[in-house]
Formats: sequence, C-alpha cells, structure tokens
Amino acid sequence: MTEIKNTSVIEFDDVSDEQLNAMIDGTLTEFDEGDLVDGTVVKLEHDEVLVDIGFKSEGVIPARELSIRKDVDPSEIVNLGDHIEALVLQKEDKDGRLILSKKRAEYERAWIQVEDKFKAGEVVTGEVIEVVKGGLILDIGLRGFLPASLVDLRRVKDLDMYLNTEIEARVIEMDRNRNNVVLSRRVLLEEGRKQERTEILSKLTKGMRLKGQVSSIVDFGAFVDLGGIDGLVHISELSWNHVNHPSEVVKVGDEVEVEVLDVDLTRERISLGLKQTTEDPWVKLVENYPVGTIVDGKVTKIVPFGAFVELGDSVEGLVHISEMSSKHIDTPAQVVKQGEDVKVKVMEINPERRRISLSMKAAAEELGFEIEVDESLAAEKPAKNTESAEPAAEPSAEVQDEAVVDTDTAVEGSPAETVEDPTASEGATAEPSAEAQEEALEAAQADAE
Repeated sequence: MTEIKNTSVIEFDDVSDEQLNAMIDGTLTEFDEGDLVDGTVVKLEHDEVLVDIGFKSEGVIPARELSIRKDVDPSEIVNLGDHIEALVLQKEDKDGRLILSKKRAEYERAWIQVEDKFKAGEVVTGEVIEVVKGGLILDIGLRGFLPASLVDLRRVKDLDMYLNTEIEARVIEMDRNRNNVVLSRRVLLEEGRKQERTEILSKLTKGMRLKGQVSSIVDFGAFVDLGGIDGLVHISELSWNHVNHPSEVVKVGDEVEVEVLDVDLTRERISLGLKQTTEDPWVKLVENYPVGTIVDGKVTKIVPFGAFVELGDSVEGLVHISEMSSKHIDTPAQVVKQGEDVKVKVMEINPERRRISLSMKAAAEELGFEIEVDESLAAEKPAKNTESAEPAAEPSAEVQDEAVVDTDTAVEGSPAETVEDPTASEGATAEPSAEAQEEALEAAQADAE
C-alpha cells in the first residue's frame, strides 16, 4: 500500500498545473450565454439563489430573475435540492460570478407553448397577478396582458375584483420582438353566449311567456335580456295605451314578464310583447258601450269628415259626417262645436282594430228629436254646369275606415294624431330597419365600450 501511495504521490506531483486545469475543465459542462442549463439549488439567500450546474463555481440567480412576478421571496419559488432549468445571462459579471435566470428559461419554454395554443386557437389559463392601467396581467408562464375592454362582455369598472383569480382567455396577438402577448376573455364569453342563444332560440315558441330584464332602451322600443339573448319589445307592444317613448313604460334594469310574439331563427331575432301579459283595458271599457247603446258624449275634435266624441272612461269614437244629421251638411261645424255635449248611438265596434263608430243621426231618430243644422255655415255651391253635373264621389270604404278613430290613441286624448296618421293604430312608430335594430343591439351589448 505504501508503494501505491508513493506511486500515486509521485504521479500526482508529476502533473503540471496546465494539465491539472485541463483535467478539471474536462469534467465541466461547456455552454455559452443564452444557453439553457440544468442545475440543483444548493443555497437560498434573501435576494438570490445559488445553483450547481457542474461549473467551476455555482451559478447565481438574482431574486428578480426567479419569477415573472414582482417582489417575490426566493423561498416561495424554489427549495433546497430542487432541480431547475435556467438560462445563462452572463458567464462572468463584474464580480466574476455566473449569472443565471430561471424566469427567462421558463419564458422561452412558455413562449413556445403559448404560441402553439395561439396558432391552434386554444384557451390559456392564468392567474391575475397585477392590475395595471388599462387592464390585467396574467401569469400564463409569461406575462399576458388582458385589456379592460376584453375582460367581460360589458366594461368592468372595478378590475381589482379579478386579482389572484384564475381566468381563461384566448391569445389574440403575439409579438416576440416586443415580448407582447395580448389576451381576450370576452371572445370566449361571446362564443359561450352564442351557444346559449342557439339553445334558447331552439326552445322558444310563439305565445310563450318568459321573465327577463330590460337591458337597454332605444327610441323604437326596449331590449330585454332573456338570460343569454336579447329580444326586442317594439314601442307599439309596450302598452295598450299610446306611448311616446319607451322610457315612459320601462327603465333599464326592470324585471319584466314578456310574451314571445315571433322568433326569427335565421337572423337570431326575438320579437316580444309586454302589453300582452296584462288585460287589455280597451276590451273592458267597450263592454260598457255595446252596439245599439245610446250614450251621452262630448265633442273633443272636429275634422273635415266628422267629429270625435268622448264617451267617458277615456274612450272615444268617430261620428262620420254622414251620421251627423238626416239632412245633408257640408261641414261638421254646421252641427257641432268642440266641447259640446251630444247624444250618440254606438253603431259598430271593431275589437281587432280597436275602433268605435258612432251616429248622432240614429240617436236622434230613436229618441225622437231633430238635430239643428246651421245653414249659414254651409259651403257656397258652385254654379251648375248644364253640360255634365256629376255628383260628388262618396269617400271610399278604405278612406272611411281610416277615418274611424283608433281608440288606442284616443285613450290618450289625441285623436288628431289618428287623423294625421291613420297607421298610428298599427304601431304608431315605424318599424326600424334590420340594420338599425342590429346596431342598437350591438351597442347595448357593448355597453358604451
């Protein structure tokens, strides 16, 4: 043994310093700056971590290079003995130390993974680690930016509520040169909502009654959220009475019950009615005035073809000029004045069109009195033409029918509107174009983004 010992000593002594260094270097890993290396955590300090990577000295990972999260404690990220991957930042800093980065190594791996998901359109999941101006920062292996406008379907006022929560999102933009990754949670919610809309539409039938919440109000109606899809209540379907603006009937946030009037599967549109869920007051009112009844009324409006008479309970009917007197008259003013009390007979009730036709002439004949006619107000008669004297044409049935009061409007005490626009009873406000409805619906969903 002594001999072996002496021999070994002699042999060791015979090795030069250059040869010894070469032997040591041969056992070390060769690498360059930017390379990924594996190592073992051998020491934890409050501001750095030492890692054995098989080099002549331990590598140093500064605390700022441990994680993409700011101000972390090294002991929260790694433990003694952990095997980790790191990226070589500097082979030798000013103090001769080997500087490594754990977060850069993870970033390189994560970038490839996130990029693959971006190309495939797959979802990424990450914890919200920061709330910054304009949005959120997510830890998805790298720092992903989620703009405030893409956090939800409607803009979120308080982003702090998302801090430290897990969020699923889709990558919509990646820029390696700027190390920029932009995410969107809203696109996932919209896809989910589209699926919900399809399911809801497939279950809806005409006449079905549903609960909903008024999501927005426009000039031509109100949109109601049915729980995943919005339906439109046109202004004409809000109330049995005349409505000047939807805000007179509902407000945003109101819980309402509506009836499905129509479902357009192709355009994914739902027409709703609010008034259909309540009893039509007009039907009850006209029960008090059956056909043949003679009632007292008050003249509310005189028009060239007759006069509107209020029967009471805010119900009005039209006395056509031909039903004002048994004598021929040129103008209603020859028989009645606005505000005058008159007796009329209910001649016809049209429940579908909500109209009542009245007759002063029939009431007078039945009660046995004569209606006075002021001849002084008669129109001047043109000179007779001996060549051809054709009688004045009787107004067409359509014109007369349009003249009959729409009591839906008359209930509001504005018969003049019915005269000027006979279609008011069929909706009062023109149906908006498909584009207008689409824009209004998108604006409501975007909620001022």
